[in-house]
Amino acid sequence: MKPSDGSMSESPRYSPPITTGNIAHPEITESSGLTASKCQPDVYWTHNDSGDDAFIYAINRSGSRLGTWSVIGALNIDWEDIASIKDNNGNCFIYIGEIGDNADRRSEHIIYRLPEPRVTLADANSSKQQPLETGRADVLRFSYPDSNHDAETLLVEPKTGDIYVVTKRVSGPAGVYRLKSEFRNDQAVKAEKIADISMPAIPNGFVTGGDISPDGKRVIICDYAAAYEFTLPENAKNFDDIWKQTPETIDVGKRKIGEAVTYTPDGWSFILTSEGKKSPVIEVKRDQSH
Repeated sequence: MKPSDGSMSESPRYSPPITTGNIAHPEITESSGLTASKCQPDVYWTHNDSGDDAFIYAINRSGSRLGTWSVIGALNIDWEDIASIKDNNGNCFIYIGEIGDNADRRSEHIIYRLPEPRVTLADANSSKQQPLETGRADVLRFSYPDSNHDAETLLVEPKTGDIYVVTKRVSGPAGVYRLKSEFRNDQAVKAEKIADISMPAIPNGFVTGGDISPDGKRVIICDYAAAYEFTLPENAKNFDDIWKQTPETIDVGKRKIGEAVTYTPDGWSFILTSEGKKSPVIEVKRDQSH
């Protein structure tokens, strides 16, 4: 399968990618999602793909190990992405997408929400054998309005708290589905389809990760080959207008199996990881004149 059409040009808005380090935590073998803390400097949260239990891991920008947490009240069947948000009261929360479905057989999916753990220097000694514990996760169960889908991208809009799930497709554009951030724990809700989006790549809907910028004006999406940024028009009044825009292709260098991307808390860079042990941590910086 050819992941890109080979015509990618370097974005004038971003500098060439640099490697800031490698993930040092030996328990992180498949960094499938990544999100930057909005409450703690230089703290990034990640998780493994299917096959791991319900653990999240903290690292810093250079990949150094900061700790292992067991997510109370959650199961990891096929976690695919992670997101974070800071609410109006200054509290930070982590969202985890139990949204993977390679065979398109699952009629119901789950999004977990939990208070972001506070990271201390002593926490780096924690492990899956002796993990720290998060607060109990809230549960949002949902289904799609049309058919079953595989998805690897979870987004949370910073102003409204709306949740977006972007599907992963080989045969056509990716679908964008929206959910209100209402965690009922038992009753499943129906996601609302907002848009179809295409990347300038082959296949055009093979989306493996994403994030919304802290100011809510940009969306970064990635596949195995590159990243693609959607920008909200200056006069737009509705965030969902962003899905009508043509994305800009951004060179992110070579990644083994690239599935994770997040904006930095200031929004002027984005960070990527890959699956595999000792994955490189890649940073791409935005030209602040743009």
